Amino acid sequence: MIEKALRFITGMDEPHFREHAGRLYTDKHMEMMKYNPKAEPIEMTTLTSLVDYIKAGIDTYEASGTGGMQDNFPMPYQNMLIHVKSPVEVEMYSPLDAERNRETMVTVKASVPGFGFNQFMDQEQFIINVQSKFLNTQGTDRGTNDRALLLKFAGTVENGTVAEYGDDGVTQKATVRTGIASKSDAVVPNPVRLIPYRTFIEVEQPASDFIFRMKEWHGEMACAVFEADGGAWKNEAMQNIKNYLAEQLKDYPMFKVIS
Repeated sequence: MIEKALRFITGMDEPHFREHAGRLYTDKHMEMMKYNPKAEPIEMTTLTSLVDYIKAGIDTYEASGTGGMQDNFPMPYQNMLIHVKSPVEVEMYSPLDAERNRETMVTVKASVPGFGFNQFMDQEQFIINVQSKFLNTQGTDRGTNDRALLLKFAGTVENGTVAEYGDDGVTQKATVRTGIASKSDAVVPNPVRLIPYRTFIEVEQPASDFIFRMKEWHGEMACAVFEADGGAWKNEAMQNIKNYLAEQLKDYPMFKVIS
């Protein structure tokens, strides 16, 4: 108890400094007192909101060491950084301050519909999801209309016929209904090129190759699409976001967009 009391009393004493071999030493652990408050980032869901926020000039930021705005800047920002972190997330940062910290001013997270890639689902659920969460390229110049082919095949295949007519690991055969009372054998289309909604709606959605598979599951037919591009779509989506923001902010050179 006496030892603890002595340590407490000693800790309340003023620090002592001593210079040795050109270096300054103290007998106490000391930390620099900081007062550098940061604002909570504004949360957004669209790139349009970010662009509108920047152009409105609502908030001000005085970059450390500059002494204020430069007269040739039409906006109260300097050397701002916009980072495309992923196909669904963008953040805007301030420059480094005197303590080498950045302030996260805006966080933008895309609201994209979820789809169960790489997992099987029943026919009806699969058809509904493909119709509502994949871009319809029919009548456009964005490649083949594999979405329509996939929907037609998934909607007309007969239960249990994939196993009956064979699967060699690469292609699958199944029986499909070709009319009210007629049927025929067909090869499951593979690979298929589809365009899911996977990034911000303001930019072009990347197309990707997928492997389409079917199997019997609990007495019913189940369908799945498996990603087959190694994640290359992410780089394309991020580049599309970067290009969009750079174009929208071309008159605001104080904002640098990176991905």
